[in-house]
Amino acid sequence: MDELIEKAVIVGVNLRGDVHFEYSLEELRNLAEALDVEVVGTVTQNLERVNPSHYVGTGKIEEIKNFYDESDANLVIFDDELSPSQIRNLEADLECKVIDRTMLILDIFARRAKSKEAQMQVELAQLQYMLPRLVGLHASLSRQGGGTGGGFKNRGAGETKLELDRRKIEDQIAKLRRDLEVVKEQRETQRKQRRKNEIPVVSIVGYTNAGKSTIMNQLLRKTEHEEHKQVFEKDMLFATLETSVRQIELPDHKSFLLTDTVGFVSKLPHHLVKAFRSTLEEARDADLLLHVVDSSNEEYQYMMEVTNDTLHAVGVEDVPTVYVYNKADLANAEYPQVSGDTVWMSAKEGVGLDELLQVVRRHIFSDYVTCRICIPYDRGDIVSYLNEYSNIQETVYEEEGTVLKVEMREADANRFAEFILK
Repeated sequence: MDELIEKAVIVGVNLRGDVHFEYSLEELRNLAEALDVEVVGTVTQNLERVNPSHYVGTGKIEEIKNFYDESDANLVIFDDELSPSQIRNLEADLECKVIDRTMLILDIFARRAKSKEAQMQVELAQLQYMLPRLVGLHASLSRQGGGTGGGFKNRGAGETKLELDRRKIEDQIAKLRRDLEVVKEQRETQRKQRRKNEIPVVSIVGYTNAGKSTIMNQLLRKTEHEEHKQVFEKDMLFATLETSVRQIELPDHKSFLLTDTVGFVSKLPHHLVKAFRSTLEEARDADLLLHVVDSSNEEYQYMMEVTNDTLHAVGVEDVPTVYVYNKADLANAEYPQVSGDTVWMSAKEGVGLDELLQVVRRHIFSDYVTCRICIPYDRGDIVSYLNEYSNIQETVYEEEGTVLKVEMREADANRFAEFILK
C-alpha cells in the first residue's frame, strides 16, 4: 500500500506588523518537516486582530481553498493555537483537515518522547489540549437529540458518547497527574541527595537545536568519559526531551553534575510547559546555567528572549548564567573567545571547550581556598581524603607530618582548620 504523503499549506497571520513573523513561519515549516510533512506553500494575511470565528478574514478562506486544491494538499496548518470553534468553522468551510502549531509541537513531542516520564508529560499536555476541543463539538451534537424535554431518551447518541469520552479523558488526566507527582517526588529526593553530596550542578538551557547535547557530549569526551555516557544529538528540532544528568570529573579532582533540558521554541504550548515543569525545574536548582545560543541564526536574540521567558514561566530566576554563543564557525565570529560571562565557541569542532570550562570553574569553584596544611603521620585517613577530594599541589614530608599545599573547598578547610599552617 502506498504510504499517504502529507502535503500541507501553512497559514500565518501577521498581527500589527510582528517583526518575528517571517521567522515564526520558517520555524513552522521546520516543525512540519520534523514530522515528514511536505510544505507545498504558504498563505499569509496582515491583520490588526484575528477573526474570532475563522482566525483569518473570511475573504482569505477562498484563497486558502483555491491554493489547497491547486497544490494537491491534504492538510492546512495554522501558525498559532486555534480555538475549538475556529478549527470547526475552518474545517467546515475548507472541507479538509486543519491543525494548529500547538498540535504539531505536541505530535513531535509524542514521537520523540522515549522515557516513561516524558511520555506521560506529553500525553497529559495532549489530553488537556483535546478536552475543550471535544466540548466544542457539543453544539453540533446536541441538535441530534430532538425534543426539548430532559431525560436520557432525548439526548443524541453523539452527545452521550461525548460525555463518556470526556469523563474518560478527565480520569486519564487525573491519573497522569498522580503518576507524575510520584516521579516528581523521586526527582526531588535525588536532588536532595545531590545537595547533600555538595556536588555543584550546572544546567544547560537554550532554544531547540542550539547545540546543547553536542556541548554536553564534547565535555564528556574531553573529560574522558566512556562512549555509552554520551547523550543523543542530532540536527533536528526537539532531539532531546529527556533530562540527562552526567558527572563531569576534572583532572584536579573537582567534579560537577551537568544536566541538559528540553529545548524551547517560540509559542511553546502552555500545557506543554506546565507538563514539563518538573523536568525544567532541574534548572531552577542549578548553581549555574549555561544558556546555549545558536549564534549563526539571525534571530538568535529573539531565541534568547523566548528561552528566558520560558524559564521565568517555570520559576527559574536568579541563577547565575553563562551565555554560550555556539556555532561561531558558521556565524563568522572570532572564536574561541571569552568576555566576562560570555563564551564564543564551536561545539561541533570542539573549539572553545577549555575556555568554557574555565568560566564554569570560576563560578562553581569560587569557594575553594589554597593553603598549606600539616597532617600528623597517624592521620593517613585525612591525606587519602584530600587526595580524593582536593587538588594537592605540593607534598613535603617533615618531622611533624606530611605538609601539603592544597586547593580545597572552604567547607573542608574549616573541617581541617587545626592542621592549617598560618
